[in-house]
Amino acid sequence: MTNSPLTPGIAAGRLAAGDYAENFADLHPPLAPHEAAVAADRCYFCHDAPCITACPTSIDIPLFIRQIATGTPEAAARTIFEQNILGGMCARVCPTETLCEEACVRETAEGKPVEIGRLQRYATDTVMAAGRHPFTRAAATGFRVAVVGAGPAGLSCAHRLALHGHEVTVFEARPKGGGLNEYGIASYKTVDGFAQAELDWLMQVGGIRMLTGRGLGADLTLAELQEDFDAVFLGMGLAGVNALRAEGEDMAGVSDAVDFIAELRQASDLSALPVGRNVVVIGGGMTAVDAAVQAKLLGAETVTILYRRSRAEMPASGFEQDLAAAKGVRLVFNARPVAVIGEGRAAVLRAEYTRDAGGMLEGTGETFDLPADQVLKAIGQTLSGAPETLEISGGKIAVTGAGRTSVTGVWAGGDCALGGDDLTVTAVAEGRDAAEDIHATLVSS
Repeated sequence: MTNSPLTPGIAAGRLAAGDYAENFADLHPPLAPHEAAVAADRCYFCHDAPCITACPTSIDIPLFIRQIATGTPEAAARTIFEQNILGGMCARVCPTETLCEEACVRETAEGKPVEIGRLQRYATDTVMAAGRHPFTRAAATGFRVAVVGAGPAGLSCAHRLALHGHEVTVFEARPKGGGLNEYGIASYKTVDGFAQAELDWLMQVGGIRMLTGRGLGADLTLAELQEDFDAVFLGMGLAGVNALRAEGEDMAGVSDAVDFIAELRQASDLSALPVGRNVVVIGGGMTAVDAAVQAKLLGAETVTILYRRSRAEMPASGFEQDLAAAKGVRLVFNARPVAVIGEGRAAVLRAEYTRDAGGMLEGTGETFDLPADQVLKAIGQTLSGAPETLEISGGKIAVTGAGRTSVTGVWAGGDCALGGDDLTVTAVAEGRDAAEDIHATLVSS
């Protein structure tokens, strides 16, 4: 085990070699064919099924489950992909417990929904494992579209535009495409390099060119894209991170949870990835839970999630909260950080209890200390690098309809755009719908 000279509590190799593979194994193992048949048989195949309405991409869930039940998973996959080309990833990472499965009639009647997410994974994995792409491009239209950002929104948009016969160039600032799917989701939710495999499979449709290391900035401007392309879609996500606004937050040992997760996702050897002995994660969303659980799985002795509001107000779902607790993460509610204390490096996090005062959050004045040689900030991300010509509202790009921005010929979707939940599945829907609007605009011009 080696320690950093600046942060001696943060070290690699805290576990035995074999523990890493076990700890980071698939959270929801895939269904075998017989298991899928049994799970599909529980579906009532409802008319006006509430699960369809609850799905942001409006997948015909009863239809694809019936197709699985009748032994045609390939047809089921096509039903899924027609609405959600990233259906494989969404089957793994969607909070189905608060979306389709929460709306399931079986959940209402019995407290045990149909396993929609795992059935979706079974269908999509079947087709992807065969290496076949279910769709064929239309004839070339001659139109060229630029997509900024190769995350869920950008990829969904690019794929749908390519299907319509347009030539698409995707500009991605990072070295690899995939966005949140590649860099921002817990490793145990998307094992065996699935994000890259899904991206490679999606690109088989043709007509899409990926340029990595190219993000909006000095070397790539919106004005240039407008000049060179017939339409532009912005799906670059949120690159900035909110400040902790606590004394000592610039101290060694304090970092962003999104960077921690990204480093873990790109690591070839988890035993070489350093983690603190006592880790505190600030925040209450999915990123906070993903960071906290993975810190524990890497061998941290104590991991605490500190959330400023109540359990009921925590953005992460009940399932995610229970998962964190089951992995040994302590959840502390109604508390906020006020200072990071240490001799040049984090050693203690001082927090203050909070209370609701007529809808406003206020501190009680009562504080407590937590050992913390590593503090991870998961308190939300901010828009960064958006062109000044765009209207910004609520810290995001303002859009109307299917992602139309204030600038003619420019659309936006996903986390960088105003409206909708910051979920992979929502980003996919917004990218898809923007593509349809772009296509209709181009062919009618």
